[in-house]
Amino acid sequence: MDLFSHSWAALRTAVADLADQDFAQPSGCTGWLVQDLVCHLVIDAQDVLITLATPADAEPTITALTYWTVGAEPPTGDDPLDALTVRLAAAYEEPHLLKFHLDDVGSAAGRAAVLADPDARVSTRDEVLTVHEYLTMYVLEWTLHHLDLRAHLPHVAEPPADGLARTRQMLEEIAGAKLPAAFSDTDALLIATGRRAPTEAERAELGELGEKLPLFLG
Repeated sequence: MDLFSHSWAALRTAVADLADQDFAQPSGCTGWLVQDLVCHLVIDAQDVLITLATPADAEPTITALTYWTVGAEPPTGDDPLDALTVRLAAAYEEPHLLKFHLDDVGSAAGRAAVLADPDARVSTRDEVLTVHEYLTMYVLEWTLHHLDLRAHLPHVAEPPADGLARTRQMLEEIAGAKLPAAFSDTDALLIATGRRAPTEAERAELGELGEKLPLFLG
């Protein structure tokens, strides 16, 4: 629960500190500018609020790891929901309006997470999982999107170290193998998710694991 709050607060602070011109820069998400990514974060925050207010009585069907599906192809940005996000982001017109909405809805999502019972069961995507597993899943989401935010904005601070480490651990569990210890957490996440290609030296370090990568999570 604390790791969710820490990761989410750091990401929201990074967005709050962006200059207006930063919103027109590319993000690490294919086909999305920074403004589109921030709009997606607003939608994510709404998802947190909706899910935490959707209790379930059934046994859990997924965990923080099995929530994710691994696709064979990278995202292209052409998905209808991705395209809708771009149109929504453009409708804000002024970056400060997008910042305000993320702060407003994002703060509420953060408070709801703190108040939630970690052992309670909630429903999302027609699946059931505990609040703890649901929020743990979002640690991965927030951390990767924090890296996406700073992909072309090096002045933006990196995600919290504990979030990077936990996300790396989750990706290793999804992949079924450890990423090379020589890789920093940031490099491991970028390479494992296809956000950047490995160098020849890194590819050699990966060995057979390189054949399983990248992991395109959805």
